[in-house]
Amino acid sequence: MNITRIGIIGFGEVGRIFGAGLAQLPHIKTVTTWDKKGPDFPGMRSSAQERGVVWCESAAAVYDQADLIISAVTASNTRDVAESAAQHIRAGTLFLDLNSASPGTKQACAKQIEAAGAHYVEAGVMTSVPPYGIRVPMLLGGTQAPGLSTCLNAWGLQTQVASTELGIASAIKMSRSVMIKGLEALVIESFATARAYGVERHMLATLQETFPGIDWEKQGAYFFTRVVQHGQRRAEEMRESAQTVSEAGFEPFMTRAIADKQQWVADAAKSHVFKDVPVDAPWEVFADALLAARDR
Repeated sequence: MNITRIGIIGFGEVGRIFGAGLAQLPHIKTVTTWDKKGPDFPGMRSSAQERGVVWCESAAAVYDQADLIISAVTASNTRDVAESAAQHIRAGTLFLDLNSASPGTKQACAKQIEAAGAHYVEAGVMTSVPPYGIRVPMLLGGTQAPGLSTCLNAWGLQTQVASTELGIASAIKMSRSVMIKGLEALVIESFATARAYGVERHMLATLQETFPGIDWEKQGAYFFTRVVQHGQRRAEEMRESAQTVSEAGFEPFMTRAIADKQQWVADAAKSHVFKDVPVDAPWEVFADALLAARDR
């Protein structure tokens, strides 16, 4: 595959990280981007320029210039991006969908992209992006997945082909998300409740005894930080996870509850409950912010 021009739709955390990393590759001529939030966040343009990424004034301009399109938006925008791409993407272009969406959603997006003469590849991003950058482990799926995986791995990325059948990579990713985002929700609810009763030391001691391989203080701080920063994105992902459970024929009791908890924290963050909490604060500081908001 001869890919020299990359377009990124969505310039949030993942888009910025991928944009910066890919723009540094010597054989990549241009990395372009567009985000629908751009007009509301003028800093996005300068943020792109700082990373060697060209800001475009429309999604159509990105589609017109790229050999490979990377969709890196929130779960709720997955279908919208595919619909937009289908109207503007050039035939033969590769469309790599990084978004956390159900197998059914990915399959529906693929139909639109393929009908436009482009090639759809799904990706399941299997862990948090920031520690790894563009080398974050990813599972790829679709008929073009083997060729694209070989190409990306030659660039230094870490991809594996889950299947040439669409939906398999997403099924793995979303099933994992139920567990990971569920643990986040459980820790926030459990730790904050224990803090409210003043029994957190006793509770943590029993957790440490039962699961000695986990540093619960460190893990708690990490979970609180990530959910406070990205709760909205996580809530949307969990709604897609609930859809994944439904597509499997089960009622998503737990997954819907996880989405509700993630949304609750996201709403608290939007209400500035954590405005005075440093990003690297211990979990107790986050819990105390929730308790103070409860008291108000």
